Amino acid sequence: MKLLVRNLSRSTTEQELRILFSAHGSVTECSLVLDQETGKSKGFAFVVMPDEKEAKSALSALHETRVAKNRIRVKVAQ
Repeated sequence: MKLLVRNLSRSTTEQELRILFSAHGSVTECSLVLDQETGKSKGFAFVVMPDEKEAKSALSALHETRVAKNRIRVKVAQ
């Protein structure tokens, strides 16, 4: 299941996201969306978790939690 993570701090790294979501199950892919010109984070990312049950657990546990002073939003990617 592919999850969209929004409202990330510009300083949050892919590694930090992977660790955050790995606490709820296996993560096969984690990609932070970067601005092509500056190379800096655009403030959102996609996390892929193969097990739907683990992904739903991560979604409910992490939605509206604070990461690096920002309240992140997690939802199923369309």
